Amino acid sequence: MFHPGSEKFLCCFFRYRDIRFRREFYRMISILSMVLMLDRFLKFQRNTSCNSNPDHTIILLCQGPDIRMSEELYTSQPDNDPGNPRAHSGLIDPFGRTIDYLRISVTDRCDLRCVYCMSEDMQFVPRSQLLTLEEIVRIGTAFVELGVRKIRITGGEPLTRKNVLTVFRQLGRLDGLQDLTLTTNATQLAQYAKDLKDSGVTRINISLDSLRPERFRQMTRTGDLGKVLEGVQSALKAGFSKVKLNSVILKHRNDDEVHALVQYALDHGMDISFIEEMPLGVIEEHDRGYSYCSSDRILSELQKRFDLVPSRKTTGGPSVYYDIPGSETKVGFISPHSHNFCSSCNRVRLTAVGRLLLCLGQEHSMDLRRIVRSNPVNDEPLREAIIRSMAIKPEGHNFDLTAQPIILRHMNVTGG
Repeated sequence: MFHPGSEKFLCCFFRYRDIRFRREFYRMISILSMVLMLDRFLKFQRNTSCNSNPDHTIILLCQGPDIRMSEELYTSQPDNDPGNPRAHSGLIDPFGRTIDYLRISVTDRCDLRCVYCMSEDMQFVPRSQLLTLEEIVRIGTAFVELGVRKIRITGGEPLTRKNVLTVFRQLGRLDGLQDLTLTTNATQLAQYAKDLKDSGVTRINISLDSLRPERFRQMTRTGDLGKVLEGVQSALKAGFSKVKLNSVILKHRNDDEVHALVQYALDHGMDISFIEEMPLGVIEEHDRGYSYCSSDRILSELQKRFDLVPSRKTTGGPSVYYDIPGSETKVGFISPHSHNFCSSCNRVRLTAVGRLLLCLGQEHSMDLRRIVRSNPVNDEPLREAIIRSMAIKPEGHNFDLTAQPIILRHMNVTGG
């Protein structure tokens, strides 16, 4: 079968520039990935005896650049049947990783246009294709019933979704959910912070890449730094268990602000994580290889001013933290390039249109929107589909900053 790195290997032969060639080449890679996925799925089925029931059929669909797995037929099985998903304990992928963390994108829309996230003239998904709020809650509930203990609501900017507080209120009441968190750009937090806290949100992550008003506007294309900082203060006053900053550092853009960002976090009792840019989607005016700033470089720069001590803290995500003695602030690093963390991946992502992405940097996915709409009352097919989707979770991504993006969807579509 094809090696998981085949896509990256083939790209070495073809630096495609023309969009037609790029799409055709990507379609070819998708077919290769589908064959690999099918091979892995069959091995997983044999190992778990899930193929003991011939009435269950899994169909792999290749539609343009998307690879999807969907359930075509569901039948009831006794609870003691080893092939019955209800007999399984938690969500386990073929590599033995327990999946207990779900990231849900409630919208692909955003009131900012960050240069590393989306194109300036971004085309958004028609609203009719988005999951309804009720469908989002149904899927989130199913995941919690299957052992997920942490849900993060993302976007786009999630607080731009009309009536989104309904999602927080209903998910916040779920037994077994230990951590309901939000990632936001904070432009709407002054209005929503208290309601979010009352709805059961435990922690908030705020994207903040610059403390200089003009630079902030340049990096977001439209942003008002004052409005964001007002949102930060509202979150702090609301009393969440933790408010954390997330900063994407780009060389030649904001890498000279890492000291100031950490100091701002220190002054306000917050944590901060620095994130290496994820190469998702084509952004013509942004050169990712030129802008790449490694976590090691940022850490080295911060150690010139701050005493950073490796921390034992973990939040269930990919951040590696450092303590600053004498303070509650921790400095984290999310390093998909320089310190790959795929081996410990415990999460999956639900896009705003209902695709369950098994990996941020691959297209392995399942169409959960079709399943919930085909079964408006019965959630058993949904739970079964989620369990079976674990069979196609890949071992890791193949990010390469020196090549054109293999993943053509932007970060706002994926869920940041």
